[in-house]
Amino acid sequence: MSDSMRAVVMAEFGDPEVLQLGTADKPEPGPGEILVRVRSSGLNRADLLQRVGRYPPPPGYSEKILGLEYAGVVEEVGPGVELWNVGDQVMGILGGGGYAEYVAVHERTAVKVPAGICLEDAGAIPEVFMTAFDALFRQMNLSEGETVLIHAVGSGVGTSAVQLAQAAGVRAIGTSRTPDKLDRALELGFDYLEGNLHVLGQVGRQVVGGVPSGSRGQIDLRLLMGKRALIKGTVLRARPLEEKITLAREFEHRVCPLFAAQTVRPVVHRTFPPYQAPDAHRALAANENFGKILL
Repeated sequence: MSDSMRAVVMAEFGDPEVLQLGTADKPEPGPGEILVRVRSSGLNRADLLQRVGRYPPPPGYSEKILGLEYAGVVEEVGPGVELWNVGDQVMGILGGGGYAEYVAVHERTAVKVPAGICLEDAGAIPEVFMTAFDALFRQMNLSEGETVLIHAVGSGVGTSAVQLAQAAGVRAIGTSRTPDKLDRALELGFDYLEGNLHVLGQVGRQVVGGVPSGSRGQIDLRLLMGKRALIKGTVLRARPLEEKITLAREFEHRVCPLFAAQTVRPVVHRTFPPYQAPDAHRALAANENFGKILL
């Protein structure tokens, strides 16, 4: 019989109240895997969708335990592990299961927590900074001197994208439905701009990494053709393991030093204890946050 662990468990689909602090089977690290004792896990909008039955996890991940990221300490290593030792502080992205006391992950998807970042704040890094880094630089090849328009600039991904763009010498422009979030985002390095659809430049690029306002929209194809523009979609959660490994290793090499140098920082709105997971979900759904909400 396997050991148990504490976890925020979803008994059924529904309102935030379906999230309850309970127990689940403790995972065991297999070959090439590490067992991490989780210190913090960030909330993401995908969690809200999964809670109501609209975003099932990839195969192999529990439908009952939400959570797409983690930060914690290596407690056990499986056979063949070479990168990590017991006691190392690591963080990373998940297909699910982050709202738990332990997660078992492939060792090469884990990233070392940067120097100077506490474990609690590190839980605000993986999903949003990896998403922003991948979208801006690996997918869109953003380069110094360009201008990027970031929607929902006060969100976790938005605040991350602003900082990464600024660090790369890119002018960042942001939109938000909340004026106060625009004012706070100015401190991270973005400029104002009115207008939206027609601002894409010649041979410009647009990347879609989330659809909080709905999954359908209209595109002026003549305008798209005239500007020779590129529109691309991206998502991290369902990518194959090897792609996640490649992203993690590149992220550790290119982005983590920016945290150690205090060029970029995790933006934490509020941290909730696990038993207040329903309140955390309500806060995220209400768009109260500037930056990340953590458990």
